[in-house]
Amino acid sequence: MVAPADAAAHGEAHKHPWHLVDPSPWPFVGAIAAGLMMVGVVMYMHGGGTWLMALGTLGVLLTMFFWFKDVIREATFEGHHTGAVQISMRYGMVLFIASEVMFFVAWFWAFFNASLFPPGTIGGVWPPAGITVFDPWGLPFLNTLILLTSGVTVTWAHHALLEGNREHVLQGLGLTILLGLTFTGVQAYEYGHAAFAFAFVEGEAGKGGIYPTVFYMATGFHGFHVIVGTIFLIVCFFRAKNNHFKPDHHFGFEAAAWYWHFVDVVWLFLFVCIYWWGAGNAPMI
Repeated sequence: MVAPADAAAHGEAHKHPWHLVDPSPWPFVGAIAAGLMMVGVVMYMHGGGTWLMALGTLGVLLTMFFWFKDVIREATFEGHHTGAVQISMRYGMVLFIASEVMFFVAWFWAFFNASLFPPGTIGGVWPPAGITVFDPWGLPFLNTLILLTSGVTVTWAHHALLEGNREHVLQGLGLTILLGLTFTGVQAYEYGHAAFAFAFVEGEAGKGGIYPTVFYMATGFHGFHVIVGTIFLIVCFFRAKNNHFKPDHHFGFEAAAWYWHFVDVVWLFLFVCIYWWGAGNAPMI
């Protein structure tokens, strides 16, 4: 009889190529932390809840750190991510991105419903009277160029990885991360100079209503996805620096690149639909 430890050492413990994941606390902890964060965000919008939002955000970041650590150990040091496992993860990532597409479809649906069939409560016009929108060829167009360029740099990094050129991988990832951070900074600046507000104030044009709601929810959630994608790429940068990725074994990088390209495409739709077409004949800043 072979002892369990010896069996594992000789590859006899498992007769299949699949990875049976050990029980993990991070899905539960992450769900609790995300719930606290979102409740805190809602409370913050009503004048309080800052501590709860900060606590939830810290919990989410810690969950990401420890979960990333576990996955990196399984993939890089324990060799659990076999070819069969990577195929299942690719299908999982495709389904995840498909669910994200439907998430944004909801916001685009709300936008087109209000813009193509403006209700009488906003005067039957779009954008609503009193709304001063952004000039699409100002900051929004700059951010479009930034994201499109970042799509090029992350693709460059991927091709460099396939060719085994570690130096170019790090350069491409570094530029992509820098562009992602720049995009977030420009969007924060844009929000700070908006002529309309998310919070509703009775009788004041531009203070709440359908246009600010759809605008901030659609672009804000996209901005959140950019932040998450940037974190993914930062993790990939340090993994690449530590030689975790090989030309034939780098699904973690591929997943981050797919996610980043998804973010790029969503922004193109936001720019064309909300910033350009949706502005109509409204006054601009």
